[in-house]
Amino acid sequence: MCGIVGYIGYEDVKETILSGLEKLEYRGYDSSGIAILNGTGLHIYKDKGRIAHLREIVDFGKEGTLGIGHTRWATHGKPNKINSHPHQSSTKRFTLVHNGIIENEDLLRMEYLQGVQCESDTDTEVVAQMIQKFTDEGKEPELAIRYTLTLIEGSYALAIIDCENPDVIYVAKNKSPLLIGKGKEFNMVASDAMAMIHHTNEFYELQDKEFAIISRNDVSIYNLFGMQIQRDIFLGELDASDIEKGTYPHYMLKEIDEQPFVIRRIIANYQDENGNLYIDQKIIEAVRSSDKVYIIACGTSYNAGLAGKHLLEKIASKSTEIHVSSEFVYNMPLLSDRPIFIFISQSGETADSRAVLVKVKEMGYPTLALTNVKGSTLYRETDYQLLLHAGPEIAVASTKAYTAQIAVLAILACRIKPCTKVDMLRELSIVANVMEALCDNKDLYEDLAKQYLSDTRNCFYIGRHVDYYTCLEAALKLKEISYIQTEGFAAGELKHGTIALIENDTPVIAVITQESINLNTRSNIKEVKARGAAVITIALKRISSDADQIIIGDVHEYLTPLVSIIPTQLLAYYAALHRGCDIDKPRNLAKSVTVE
Repeated sequence: MCGIVGYIGYEDVKETILSGLEKLEYRGYDSSGIAILNGTGLHIYKDKGRIAHLREIVDFGKEGTLGIGHTRWATHGKPNKINSHPHQSSTKRFTLVHNGIIENEDLLRMEYLQGVQCESDTDTEVVAQMIQKFTDEGKEPELAIRYTLTLIEGSYALAIIDCENPDVIYVAKNKSPLLIGKGKEFNMVASDAMAMIHHTNEFYELQDKEFAIISRNDVSIYNLFGMQIQRDIFLGELDASDIEKGTYPHYMLKEIDEQPFVIRRIIANYQDENGNLYIDQKIIEAVRSSDKVYIIACGTSYNAGLAGKHLLEKIASKSTEIHVSSEFVYNMPLLSDRPIFIFISQSGETADSRAVLVKVKEMGYPTLALTNVKGSTLYRETDYQLLLHAGPEIAVASTKAYTAQIAVLAILACRIKPCTKVDMLRELSIVANVMEALCDNKDLYEDLAKQYLSDTRNCFYIGRHVDYYTCLEAALKLKEISYIQTEGFAAGELKHGTIALIENDTPVIAVITQESINLNTRSNIKEVKARGAAVITIALKRISSDADQIIIGDVHEYLTPLVSIIPTQLLAYYAALHRGCDIDKPRNLAKSVTVE
């Protein structure tokens, strides 16, 4: 849950690394640092805080053509200057940045670093000190690094500078993402192609337990035992303009507005030349031949999975279970005889989900990834893949990836069991139009957020049926960016305890999109109003009433989660805006959770 950028070439490195780190700040932003090597030595600038602060402390008068940088989300040690990366060995010869967790840190300290005084509280510094130790014992730097890597347990993406060899950067990867960017008379390394796309669209993919040596004009990749690996370059499909905010004040607002276009892009990518729904037949047969689908996900992707479970069961008649990744890996339930596992992840790098993937692959079960990032870990390591085609999502709070996940699952469900009752491509086109109309009505959501959410301590979302799943995601959005204590509840459960929390003016937001539960949820609204709640109602047009504040255009009942979520995303955005919160980078959170 950190970001790494490295550069070696013939141009001054500072702006390249700093701008790259700004593109990766969604991965971590409680501290940052940069190391620059030039003819006068190594110069390190680091501190607690954002990249904007790092820019203020970097001496732009000191030029260098080799450097590494890091933006951090703390896992070991408090976010402060000492614990910020880069870290150095005791002699200052080796300097490195690290993403991941060294799980056997304590054992390595006891076995190899007795008497070595570490400056920081991080697990990362252990790596630098071990490389130094093995070099002092006579190993060449490359061998010392590779030997250290064979002793490490856990996850790492590493970029390492040896001050006595100013013509290379050493890099290595296990579980945590890392790409090498190939340029003309320069090479780069970064956690994400977004940090390099302004400089190159040619990349080498590093796989787990691989090691590389990067110079100005060459890239050499090896396994940890020193055997060289031939690896083809792949071209990045990312458009540099996609990762800019343009005229938007925040990435989140931009990404909310992009959702109609994402749905249309999904429609374009999941139909054949005759305009029919298309998904690789191998995927269809794999799901059809299973006796149960297990969806594995975390956070927002888990909430999308709940909607996906409904679609797979109602449209495809496929028995489906959904599980939180971090729980499933340590507490696996009794499985069916012929399961298939679907892993949902925006980044494709979610560590908890990958841990489940490793486990079920060992058991020999088929696996399918729904991810937004081609070439990500989950994309590479699963048997089958479906891309979300949502484009880069920068804001920590996911919006367009969530709706893309549900839309792709809807298409998958219709292909597993073709249904003449649902023209899915047509219905998704209607969804895109309704989304657009909702996004155009921002003044309404801003006014409601000011009135109901500007100074409240807590808030509740209530709904039934698939609306309950929407409420869970809506509550997550509001709490993570506005810090309002928000919970989503099944409306019928209110009277079984939760209604005790309703006080005068407590905001309760009700979602109603299903005709079969319309009157039931409205009865629950009356119950909370009787206890003093201030209610906002979000309702589908065909079942709306004059008292409902937010009316959603009609869509197919299976697809209502795609449109009912839009008003809740915008309510969360405007609540956070008027409470003065950092919308794109909420406290304590990172976008890509690459550690367990």
